[in-house]
Amino acid sequence: MRSDGRAPDKLRPVRIERGWLPAAQGSVLIHTGRTRVLCAASITERVPDWLAASGQGWVTAEYGMLPASTGRRREGSRFRPDSRSQEIKRFIGRCLRAITDLDAIGRRTVWIDCDVIEADGGTRTASVTGAYIALHDALDKLAQKGGITKFPLTDSVAAVSVGLVDEKVLLDLDYREDSAAEVDMNIAMTGSGKFIEIQGTAEQDPFDTAVLDKMIGFARKGIGELTGFQRRCLGQDAVLSSPGDG
Repeated sequence: MRSDGRAPDKLRPVRIERGWLPAAQGSVLIHTGRTRVLCAASITERVPDWLAASGQGWVTAEYGMLPASTGRRREGSRFRPDSRSQEIKRFIGRCLRAITDLDAIGRRTVWIDCDVIEADGGTRTASVTGAYIALHDALDKLAQKGGITKFPLTDSVAAVSVGLVDEKVLLDLDYREDSAAEVDMNIAMTGSGKFIEIQGTAEQDPFDTAVLDKMIGFARKGIGELTGFQRRCLGQDAVLSSPGDG
């Protein structure tokens, strides 16, 4: 049994609040356990210079942790990003572009800003899961205004962490579990069950395919639940909480 009472293959309680920033074209505050990330989507009528002649749009992300998000003040900010923040923002951007028809956006850029308000593990995966809804809402508003004729999203995307802790495979690690993990993995998948990205590292001893297969199985289960949660949220609810969310 884990410190919060979860079974090894259970997600932390999830809560998604849509429209959290009224001025943003799409925004979500996502809670996964004690981790909270604000994801906001903004659309600009321009693209990077290297895309100017293509007629294609672009989706990109920024990621940052508020100074007090970890309980002690963090140095730096998104305006002076460290290598970890750079890697995470690229991860988020890749995940979102994988399910977006960039031609259908036209010559526009969708910026997704992910700001970690409170960090207790899984901030990059929570960012992806929340950012998808913010992106969906922003593009839906654009479509309703007649700015696009074809809805650009081809699928959904969600992500989750999984790891090996004390020789046990665990889904959706909190900070204490993540910091003790012998193997740490972040997996992003589409709603239709295809992989977008698998990031995995053995922190100590190498791991075998039996462990890998079990981790992927746990991740597939968790992402399936998150995908269902996303669909219910987009279908009807501005605020949606999973059982057990406080």
